[in-house]
Amino acid sequence: MIQVTNLHKRFGTLEVLKGVSLEVRRGELVSVVGASGAGKTTLLQIMGTLSRPDAGEVRIDGEEVFRLNDSRLSQFRNRHIGFVFQFHHLLPEFTAFENICIPGLIAGRKRSEVEQEAMALLQRMGLEARATHKPAQLSGGEQQRVAIARALINKPAVLLADEPSGNLDTRNREEIHRLFFDLRDELGQTTVIVTHDERLAATTDRCIRLSDGQILSE
Repeated sequence: MIQVTNLHKRFGTLEVLKGVSLEVRRGELVSVVGASGAGKTTLLQIMGTLSRPDAGEVRIDGEEVFRLNDSRLSQFRNRHIGFVFQFHHLLPEFTAFENICIPGLIAGRKRSEVEQEAMALLQRMGLEARATHKPAQLSGGEQQRVAIARALINKPAVLLADEPSGNLDTRNREEIHRLFFDLRDELGQTTVIVTHDERLAATTDRCIRLSDGQILSE
C-alpha cells in the first residue's frame, strides 16, 4: 500500500532523513517511534504528500505521488489520504457534522452522499447526539473522534496520524487507540501512527523505530 524508497530531506544544513526505506502493507497498523528530532513527523509529512523529499520515492496504492504536479497531488491527497493530528485542527465556526463533510465536498462528491456518510461516521464514533455542536462545545476526546471521522469521509487508502492521543487524558487516549484497531479489524484500514506512546507502539502490527533520520529497527 505504501512504499518508501531512499528518502532524503534536508532543512538548510540539517539532514533530517538519511535514506529511509520502508513498506506498509494493505490493512496494516504500523507505528513510528523515536526521540524528538529523529525525523518521525517529517517522514509522515512526506508520506502524506504535505512535503516533497529532496530525493527518493513514495508510492501509495501504486501511484508514484511525487511525479504528480501540485494540482493533481492535492487532488490525490484529498481522495486517498486521511490525516489525524494531535490538536484536531477542526474549523471552529462549523459543527462536528459540517467539519466531517468538508473534505467530501471539496472532492466534488454529491452533497447528499457526503452528508449520509458523515452521519454514519458520527454514529460509528458514538457522537450522533453531538452532530450540531461546534468544536468548542466538545471534549478533547470528542474532538479527536470528529477529526478521525473527517479523515475517513473519503474512504482513504491510507490513514496517517501524528501523535493522535498526545493531548488526551488516559481514558480518552485508550479509547482513541482502541478505535484505530477497530478500524483495522472492521474496515481493513491501512494506518501509520507517529507516537511517543511505547504501550501503543508495542501493540501495533509493526513498530518502526527512527533514530537520527534513519531506521534503527523494525
